[in-house]
Amino acid sequence: MVAFLRRSLLRPLLAIGLCLCLGLGGCSQAAAGLSGNYVDDTVSVAQTLLTTIALPQDDPARQEAEVQARQLINGYTALYRPRQDIHGLASFTTMQTAVNALAAHYAGYANRPLPDPLRSRLEKELKKAEATAVRGA
Repeated sequence: MVAFLRRSLLRPLLAIGLCLCLGLGGCSQAAAGLSGNYVDDTVSVAQTLLTTIALPQDDPARQEAEVQARQLINGYTALYRPRQDIHGLASFTTMQTAVNALAAHYAGYANRPLPDPLRSRLEKELKKAEATAVRGA
């Protein structure tokens, strides 16, 4: 009898727990600071990343800014990469190139400063993606 009750209660509790996990996981875009509006999010992410890469290496806020940038990159990519209506936009392609390069640097060389050629390329690409998104392309 106890085993029957345990089994009969365990399945619904597991189902409810799974639903809560999936439901709360869907709210992660708000936690990343993204609105769901592609143009606004692209401009916001580009500005945040430009600010982050402009911080000097010895700035005490740099480490936290890089952690926030990585979370923002992950949230942006997770939200917009699956959307086919955005996939073909030039601004999206340029933005993906920039965030992939920055994410790769953070993953492989987290304790090293951005090399100057990478920094200038990222600045150029982020500004171009921002301008192109505002233009609607």
